Amino acid sequence: MYLLNYLYFLIITLVGLKFLTMKQGVMTNPLNREQKMVMDGPEMFWVLTFSTGLLAFSAPGALDLMAIRLMVLEVFCLVGLFICKRSPQWSPAIIFYLIYIIWLVIGLSYTPAPGYGFRVILKYLYPLLIMLFASTAVRDKEVFLKAGIGARIVALISIGVFFIPYVGRLFPGVFWYGTASAINYISMCVFSLALFYYTREKRKNLLLCILFMLPCILWVFRTSIMGTTLALMTFFFFKYRLKSLPVIFSVFILFIVAVFAIPSVREKMFYDDSGKGIEQLNSGQISMDDINSNGRFAMWKWTLDKFFYNQELTGAGTGNLQEVFYSLRHPFGTIKICHNDYVQILCDNGLIGIVLFGGSFLALIFHCFIVFQNRRYDTAIHLCAIVAGASAAGTLLTMYTDNVVNYTMATLSYPCGFYGMMLGLIAGYKRG
Repeated sequence: MYLLNYLYFLIITLVGLKFLTMKQGVMTNPLNREQKMVMDGPEMFWVLTFSTGLLAFSAPGALDLMAIRLMVLEVFCLVGLFICKRSPQWSPAIIFYLIYIIWLVIGLSYTPAPGYGFRVILKYLYPLLIMLFASTAVRDKEVFLKAGIGARIVALISIGVFFIPYVGRLFPGVFWYGTASAINYISMCVFSLALFYYTREKRKNLLLCILFMLPCILWVFRTSIMGTTLALMTFFFFKYRLKSLPVIFSVFILFIVAVFAIPSVREKMFYDDSGKGIEQLNSGQISMDDINSNGRFAMWKWTLDKFFYNQELTGAGTGNLQEVFYSLRHPFGTIKICHNDYVQILCDNGLIGIVLFGGSFLALIFHCFIVFQNRRYDTAIHLCAIVAGASAAGTLLTMYTDNVVNYTMATLSYPCGFYGMMLGLIAGYKRG
């Protein structure tokens, strides 16, 4: 069955190339399904690319289809920047992120693993290209909605594949792993919540918002539970500012209740969950030593001691940590990732790397907040701003306990894609 993924990959690549090089095509209008809308090639390619980021097309063997798919999409985005007649939109966040990519390239000059360093750069490069291409391709709200709703439809299909018995066996490797998909659902959850507030389809979008929260709870993925919680808190802060504090506090309390009230979550959270409850938390009887990190804390300490300390500013070189873990030259068995992107950045590229990466995304979130508060902009721009800002915050948190960048097509690219569309819509608004 995995062999079919080669066929799927070939089909979607050829369709993407066809869309990218078309002068114009026709798609259904997301605002009125009975109408058709004319789109140019870059717009159609963007809709296809953003809609299908959750498709991995993995296949066992020497040929890494996921890596090839990533490189193909990056080449297509670069070509698209030249094909599209519109100009890419730059912002402090994008410029900061570009400097971060340049620093990663500099890190190749002192790494003992340049091959792995190149792979790391490709993964971090994709969000940058997504932001630039989206800001170039998108000028109309219909294109934004078509891309967002398309991504949500694919995410809904993936939930069906994961949870309907025996269906998953028919599509092995088509979608990203559960961990990557659960992080993708953070963006889809926030997108659905935004549509709940700004469209007439209240019930449908509220139900979808709740639906995208459920997988991380059913799978007991603590990382995604935390990320979804922070994304929702950020969403309400964007919308209500200081008035949102009671709502934010309520969301946080729901998170705490979920940790202690849902047996599967409580069992996974603590080494010994017997007697663990909110009362013990309030009385200070629960500490970090009680949290079951699955060896993460010890792994992070060993990693930082070996690759970060004594070279804090620059780190040990781009890709060095990934090479060590992939070759299993560490005392943690068969684990191939350190489950913390921030630790990897510190070890590979030092404090300079973490400041550049963190600064770029903090600038992105702040820019989205400023745009959302600007009432001159129309609803579509506000939608993009709140979805990009809130989902970026949630995704950034998941990077603390997982290697989110490894699944960049399904994870980081979505907040960055919404942000790029926001910039494009702003350019279209200013154009008149």
